[in-house]
Amino acid sequence: VCSLVLDHGGTEDQAIAALLHDVIEDAGAHHEAEIDRQFGAAVARIVRDCTDATLDDKAQERCGLAPLDAWRARKERYIAHLATVEADSLLVSGCDKLYNARLIGSDLLLHGPAVFDRFTAGRDGTLWYYQEIGRVLRDRLGPGARLAVELDEAIGRLERGGE
Repeated sequence: VCSLVLDHGGTEDQAIAALLHDVIEDAGAHHEAEIDRQFGAAVARIVRDCTDATLDDKAQERCGLAPLDAWRARKERYIAHLATVEADSLLVSGCDKLYNARLIGSDLLLHGPAVFDRFTAGRDGTLWYYQEIGRVLRDRLGPGARLAVELDEAIGRLERGGE
């Protein structure tokens, strides 16, 4: 993700945030203060903006809704959130999604459609999510923006089974 951010003209803060983009999500919200202390408020904000839920959020989510409903609600909130974040956060998040979509595409070539079994929402939900992220990128950056085009290409490969 960091190399994609730099390749798309990202700053040092964005590159650092790209390296740390999953810390709050994977290790807990309490890490945000340490990121702020070590790397500054801008990096901490970008990492927070790239977080769709913390471990605690996901645990609470499992108590209320069915897994697919909880996943869908969380993803819808994140998509709406991306429509409002600052451009520096949008770049890091977009590069994260581009990296993930490309990786899923590679896995599809190696393992076939069963790859989607590891995702809560399966093939259709996963494609919906990436398509919506692509829409946000096109809306915010313009339809011809390189990052939006690259994500659309990666999504197209997913739709075609990894080809």
